[in-house]
Amino acid sequence: MGISGLAPHLRGTVNDPTHGAKGELGIPDLVGPDLRVLFCGINPGQRSGELGLHFARPGNRFWKLLHAGGFTDHVLVPSEQAALPALGIGITNLVERVTVAASELARAELRAGGLRLETKAEDLRPHIVAVLGIGAYRTAFRRPAAQVGEQEERLAASRLWLLPNPSGLQAAYQMPEMTALYRSLRVAAGFPDEGWQ
Repeated sequence: MGISGLAPHLRGTVNDPTHGAKGELGIPDLVGPDLRVLFCGINPGQRSGELGLHFARPGNRFWKLLHAGGFTDHVLVPSEQAALPALGIGITNLVERVTVAASELARAELRAGGLRLETKAEDLRPHIVAVLGIGAYRTAFRRPAAQVGEQEERLAASRLWLLPNPSGLQAAYQMPEMTALYRSLRVAAGFPDEGWQ
């Protein structure tokens, strides 16, 4: 069963107050045609909002994990993010609103964000949507027992993966374990086995 059947009455719109108040809207999605993976963060942090770049906080491990997982030939810095769509990689967020911490987000914001993500998946048709944040995923999609890895459900026609939040503040998953998860995702998305390693 697809995610869409879970809560159609919660579909948000741009005028929805949970979509982000004036001055709090985040950064534009980084997308293109033929995406193999659309990574979905929880929401932009303060540093990302200031710079207009995804995963811009220096302690965030996303860029290191992309390289360690074989998606890129070197560790990109956030200002190089525009190179990703040509590699078949996109970035979006569940919630657009910039916050200091993801814990500031309301349950309604996350659920509305899950519905918007499904619409994005319908429009962009990535091979895989990878949500980065276990608690946010469980709330957004009403899947309290969801585990890391590929999910049984699909998001529109896209395969759905759940990965831990790459924030340096998240300590439950360390780099070796997260690297293995990103490598598995790369293989599932059909990137060449030789990668950049």
